[in-house]
Amino acid sequence: MDSANQDINLNSPNKGMSTDHMTDVSVEGATGTASGPMPPGLTEEEAEELRSELAKVEEEIHTLRQVLSAKERHASELKRKLGLSPLNELKQNITKSWQDVQTSQAYKKTQETLSQAGQKTSAALSTMGTAISRKLGDMRNSPTFKSFEDKVGTIKSKVVGGRANDGEVSSPTETNPTKEGAPF
Repeated sequence: MDSANQDINLNSPNKGMSTDHMTDVSVEGATGTASGPMPPGLTEEEAEELRSELAKVEEEIHTLRQVLSAKERHASELKRKLGLSPLNELKQNITKSWQDVQTSQAYKKTQETLSQAGQKTSAALSTMGTAISRKLGDMRNSPTFKSFEDKVGTIKSKVVGGRANDGEVSSPTETNPTKEGAPF
């Protein structure tokens, strides 16, 4: 049975692990030699007890790292068998994050504010368009505009000329011969 698939009792650091995964932990490298200077206020017996406890803790840490590594390999294998790829996980995370954003109060408040601003802008543009149309209508009925319109009409008739009976445009020189000194 593979050690990655075994239940591991975390109260017993070596249970469930085969001996080929275990390595020796050097305590002296982390704590110095026993003949080194002793911290003040500690007896030789207390220092030895602390070294022994440190060795046990470091061994547990090493074992826990091995257990974690085995669990990660096992989780990867299960994900592979289920067809879960890192890309699929990323997509799921992004989708969930987007849903979280959309349900947040800040997003809802911003969306509501932008919606109101859009409605107010539409109303303002509509009002402005109506006002411009009304103003242009008023201008069209003004005497100045009427005078301008008459002058444009006169110029048009001089340039285009009159219409013949069959609806064709005749030459301006045929109906209205130009005079010397005339502006058009």
